[in-house]
Amino acid sequence: MTIDCSSKIAFIPNDIWVAITSKVASASIRDLYSLRMTCKAARDAGEADIVHRSVSIPPPHATPWWWCLSPEAKRFFDRCMAAGHPELLFREALRELFIRRNENVGLQMLNSAASTGHAAAKYALTMTLLLRTDDNDEKQKGLELYRELDATGSLVEGEVQMPRIEEQHTVCASPRCSTRGHMPLLYDYRKRAAERNSVHAFGGAAHIPCIQCRADYDLQAFVNLP
Repeated sequence: MTIDCSSKIAFIPNDIWVAITSKVASASIRDLYSLRMTCKAARDAGEADIVHRSVSIPPPHATPWWWCLSPEAKRFFDRCMAAGHPELLFREALRELFIRRNENVGLQMLNSAASTGHAAAKYALTMTLLLRTDDNDEKQKGLELYRELDATGSLVEGEVQMPRIEEQHTVCASPRCSTRGHMPLLYDYRKRAAERNSVHAFGGAAHIPCIQCRADYDLQAFVNLP
């Protein structure tokens, strides 16, 4: 239903319209387009960058196949990408890093997505930095990010699927650490327990006191995702 321009609702300030439209966009793309069809104020508010950053993007497996064939859909997602949509930045960062092999561009985009608070992007950035063997400063930054995720309980397994890593990487380098070097064995134990539906499959490395060893365990899980 189209709103009469003479209605009082037409005099709602633009910033209020933008806030409303952003809230609707975070629910679904369909709801956003339905709102934008109601009146000029809603249509204009829908052009704001914050609205395009707030759009709820469905996961790849739930995305309608015809979206990739629609010029209108492509323009819309390009607009969201230009506005800095965290989920789209995250997905494109993975393509740049692991498909196109543009490491600098990929890391920049992954940093941008992570800085918005995108959980999977922050996790992927953490693991990617920890896997660096050519830059100790970057690896140390990855460990600091890991500490932040661990402290807030934000560590999650299986958020993203990464390419197979062939060489072994170790975060813990302390000669006094009693659990150093044992994380691959613990990971293998948990994995086999999961195959047997055993209760021993749960817990990861949460009981390990060394946070660097816990990071090593999560790296094992990260690079061995199915």
